[in-house]
Formats: sequence, structure tokens, C-alpha cells
Amino acid sequence: MSIPRGTLPTTAAVGAAALFLSAIPALADPLPTPSGSPIRDGARIPVSDGPALEEALAQARPGDTIELDGGTYTGAFVITTAGTADAPITLTGPSDAVLVNDETPSGSGCPTPETHAGGYGLWFYEADHWNVEGVTVADSKKGIVIDRSDDVHLSGIEVRDIEDEGVHFRSSSSDGSIRDSRIRDTGLVQPGFGEGVYLGSAVSNWGCYGTDDGVDRSDRIEVTGNHFGPYVRGEHIDVKEGTSDGLIADNTFDGQGISGQNFADSWVDVKGNGYLFEGNVGTFTAPGVFAHGYTSTQQVDGQGCGNVFRDNHSDLGGVGGFAIALWSQSDCADDPNVVYESNTVDNASRGLTNIDVTP
Repeated sequence: MSIPRGTLPTTAAVGAAALFLSAIPALADPLPTPSGSPIRDGARIPVSDGPALEEALAQARPGDTIELDGGTYTGAFVITTAGTADAPITLTGPSDAVLVNDETPSGSGCPTPETHAGGYGLWFYEADHWNVEGVTVADSKKGIVIDRSDDVHLSGIEVRDIEDEGVHFRSSSSDGSIRDSRIRDTGLVQPGFGEGVYLGSAVSNWGCYGTDDGVDRSDRIEVTGNHFGPYVRGEHIDVKEGTSDGLIADNTFDGQGISGQNFADSWVDVKGNGYLFEGNVGTFTAPGVFAHGYTSTQQVDGQGCGNVFRDNHSDLGGVGGFAIALWSQSDCADDPNVVYESNTVDNASRGLTNIDVTP
């Protein structure tokens, strides 16, 4: 029933309309939502249990924010959906939102979500542009693994009680970061593979994790403002050959519990190129195996060069030799490593560094 413009409806017309509307059946109440399942509220997805988190990660779209309540989330949390530079996807929650993956690892060959159950607390695979804030990852084989995923940023998180490494950027996952976070108690099952943060892959594993030219170029990663230890049983930060141009700044290294297994006997091992180490503070107290604070060795010709150390303070606890021990420097003549005199050291058996100090 239409009403001509410029006219008011008559009383009869209003009555007829009311009679017409009263004949329409009332809409049924919406179906109740199962407890804990994700509900889209614009770009906000509240989640309160493990199955709902798996579903939310699978359905996330650019710009979404997945918000966790406190509690333990048990499941296989695999992320294969990408955000965008303008609309990253965010996973956020309080520190008592704890992600646990207790599945048994399986699969052979190079791991992908289609072929492997990795036991990873949180696994990014071809999932660019994500932010993870505030949550804890614990009691898993590996903590957070980032494969083929650029611009993944972790902040204010905790990673603890992990069988192998805590956080691993690999398979040419570049331009990511971890900041203002805590990593402790790693390497519970394989101490020598219990690195806190692992950047790239060993050359022996490039067959799996190398991309394009066969090199794992997980470049330009920033590791800033984090607290490592105690009982990070591998290196606190392991910077692999083939990676470059990262920033390692303002971190605290508590070396208690370093295992000495698989050559893990320093806070930092750098085999990549062009990293800046600045403003870090490291200490060592027993128990543990400790040789030097920062070390560099060459696994690939021309790697382990062009790294800069300044304003770092090291207390080697009367056990370690050099604060900064840079070996195999012959390939670095055109791109030398630089240790500035602004670095300081206490309780070292051999001193600040084994190379010339730069004013």
C-alpha cells in the first residue's frame, strides 16, 4: 500500500496497515550460541576455549581481532590465513590465556600443516601480517613457529616449559619482531635445541626451509626488550647463516641453566650478517655451561660479517672468557664486525673481545 507524496495517511489507511502488519508472524528468537564458540562482532571475535580458538584462527579475516579470555586453551593452533599490511589480524589475551599443544608430533620430510602434526604451541604457515599480544604459550614441543610468514609481530607474551625452542622464525619469514616478552624453561627434552629465539635455519636444513634461491632468508627480525631465562637451555638467541639486517636490542639474558649441549654455551650465537646488538644486559650464574657472552663462527663463506656491538653490558660470572668472541674473521675483511668501546664487561676470564675495539 503506497501513499502519494505530500499527503498524510487517512485514519482508515493507518488502520489497514496495522491490520496487515499484525498478520505477519513474529520472528523466532535467534538460536542460542554454543558456549565458547566465536561470535563475530564486527572485527572482534571473543573466544573462551580451545575448539573455538581453532575455529576462530581458521575463519579469521584481515582486520579481525581474536580476543581470548583467561584460561587454558588446548589444541592444534595452526594459522594459514594472512592479514594485510593495512589490516593485520590480531590475537590478543591476558597472560593467563595459556595455549597448549599436547599432540604427538607426526609426519616425515619437510613439515607443512597438511602433512604434519607438529606439537607447536602456535604455528604460522604462509600467514603474513599477524600480531600476537599478551598470551602465554606453554607445555608444547615447540613454542611459536613462523614459517613462510612475513610481518608477524609478537609482543608482551610469555613462552615457557617447552621441549625444544621457544620462538622460531624460519622458511624466509622476514620483517617480524618479538618485543617486551619473556622466554624461560626451554629445551626440556632436547636441551641443545632449546634456543629462546631462533632466526633462520642451519645450512644443513636449507633443503627444507630455504626458499627461492635455496637459502632461509629470515631477514630484518627485531628482538627487543625481552627477558630470557633462566633455564633457556640452548642459546638465548641463535642467529643462523643466511639471515641479515636484524636488531637485537635492550634484552636481558639470564644465563643460568645453559646446557652446553650442541655447542649451546653462550647467550647469543650470530652466524648471519649485518645485525646490530645494542643495549643488551647479560649475566651468568651457576649451574650451567658458559664459554662466552656473544659468539660468531662462519658456517658459510662470507657469513658472520658486518655485525655491530655497542652499549652492551656483560657479567660473565667469573666463568666466561670473552664478552664478545668473534672467530673466523678472514672472510669479513670487506665487511668487518665492529665492537665499540662502549661495551662493558665484568668478571671475564679473558676480557671484552678477541678483536680490536673501535672507539
